[in-house]
Amino acid sequence: MDEKYRRAVDAAAIFSETDLSGRITHVNDQFCAISGYSREELLGQNHRMLNSGMHSTEFFAGMWRTIALGGVWKGVICNRAKDGSLYWVESSMVPLLDSVTGRVERYVSIRFDISEKHQLLHSLQWRVGHDVLTGLPNRVFLSELLDQALEFSCQESIPLAVCMLDLDGFKAVNDSYGHASGDLLLVEVARRLRDIVRAEDVVARLAGDEFVLILRYVRDLAELRAALNRVLGTISVPYSVHGKDINVYASIGVTLFPHDNEDAETLLRHADQAMYVAKQSGRKRFHLFDVSRDREGKATHQTVERVRQALAADELRLHFQPKVNMRRGEVVGFEALLRWEHPQDGLVAAKEFLALVEETDLIIDIGEWVMDQVLSQLDRWQQAGHDWPVSVNIAARHFQRADFVERLGNLLSRYARVAPQKLDLEIVESVAIENIQHVSDCLRACQAMGVQFSLGDFGTGYSSLSYLKRLRTQTIKIDKSFVRDILHDHDDLALTSAVIGLARAFGRQVIAEGLESVEHGELLLQLGCEVAQGYFIARPMPPADIPDWVAGFVAPAQWRLLDETARDQGVASDLLPM
Repeated sequence: MDEKYRRAVDAAAIFSETDLSGRITHVNDQFCAISGYSREELLGQNHRMLNSGMHSTEFFAGMWRTIALGGVWKGVICNRAKDGSLYWVESSMVPLLDSVTGRVERYVSIRFDISEKHQLLHSLQWRVGHDVLTGLPNRVFLSELLDQALEFSCQESIPLAVCMLDLDGFKAVNDSYGHASGDLLLVEVARRLRDIVRAEDVVARLAGDEFVLILRYVRDLAELRAALNRVLGTISVPYSVHGKDINVYASIGVTLFPHDNEDAETLLRHADQAMYVAKQSGRKRFHLFDVSRDREGKATHQTVERVRQALAADELRLHFQPKVNMRRGEVVGFEALLRWEHPQDGLVAAKEFLALVEETDLIIDIGEWVMDQVLSQLDRWQQAGHDWPVSVNIAARHFQRADFVERLGNLLSRYARVAPQKLDLEIVESVAIENIQHVSDCLRACQAMGVQFSLGDFGTGYSSLSYLKRLRTQTIKIDKSFVRDILHDHDDLALTSAVIGLARAFGRQVIAEGLESVEHGELLLQLGCEVAQGYFIARPMPPADIPDWVAGFVAPAQWRLLDETARDQGVASDLLPM
């Protein structure tokens, strides 16, 4: 190399030359200064004496292959100084060729010290992935660590536990002693967690007083319980902060992979859900996530969403079951019953899907759709000369809305030709007594608009006289569970008779549901109940079938004979023996 150029490089960079075997033949002062070796210690030595162990064999093989073929290699190398410290250099390795033969005769290395830059970059990278206060991995780095742990767990068929830990009583520490004391407490908690877990496990801090543990190689539940109890015990040992003894405890939620076979984000969410169960159960506890219950919840959620889609896609239908006055042989109204015209499963009864949506706001949307459809049908029947009232079951969540009366009024105003008296809202006894004052007020407000009410499932709940007095419904329905067995069960017969007597005493109409035979009808008539519905009379049917069915309906002769006998004996129908 030209001596003038070498002096220029010597002044500006870390410079060295090696022979073809890698032995050092020349170094400048900057090289000696950064490496810590004297010139005498370096000359004649192989360049491998500076190897830091931070680079792979393939890294150096690629570098030597490049320069041996006459190319220039550029990259960043980490070297180890004489005192064992590491330093980073940005290096250019240049082969020098013999002017006569054109072959490589030695190598020149020109380096620039970037240790400070590298350390700053490393510090920034560390801060990106770590919590500055405790030094633990943060949420960002935790995601990477958990993905790695899950991959290893799958490959080796080894289960692992994902644990969410939250401190009980930490807010009180901040409030009583200040945030500086709270920070010191968190640092000590982090230290205790690091000390108690194994080297292959992970401790991370999410935020505030929330920590995550990834416990690998969990052989069985007994081992997991023992590990978590050790964690709970370690955390609950009193802390000394600024000379004050402080007590905090931990609540831990845990889920096991692959039993809970989900991705990293879902596992953390499941552990978090389990942690809240632990907190609700009391401090210093852990709770294992219930996978089977979660699957049930997901299935319910999927069903709810599918029913929501069915409502939007106009797949819901209303069928109508007739109510008849058995004594007179007349159709006196209908009950609207929901059906789902499923694209694959055909017609699905409400009991198969409605129970799953009754605790969601979807039941409100369905309830309002049903009332709108009923009013629309009443309008069409009225135009065709039919005067049948229709009853509709109202869910508790729907009826107990604060704006139920207002929304019902708006709905009625859209069907001004329909008399509100033709709409009968049925509420069940158990719902009515949950909030008797609200239900009673709402009932009176709706009745002021002309809407009728029925009290369903009567006799299955408290059946208190005070409730019956406050819930002034026009009709009481005898539950089908009583009607079904009145022919051979003395208790059901007595209950049915009592309900009919109460209805009469309070001036209410009474209707029996679940009529299954002509004999059921005869006995109900003898007890004083004239109106009934049930499969013996007719199954629920689409509205298009109703006019023909009504035109062809004939009550059984036995029922008519009872009416004729009563007339012949001069007994009023409402005074028949109970």
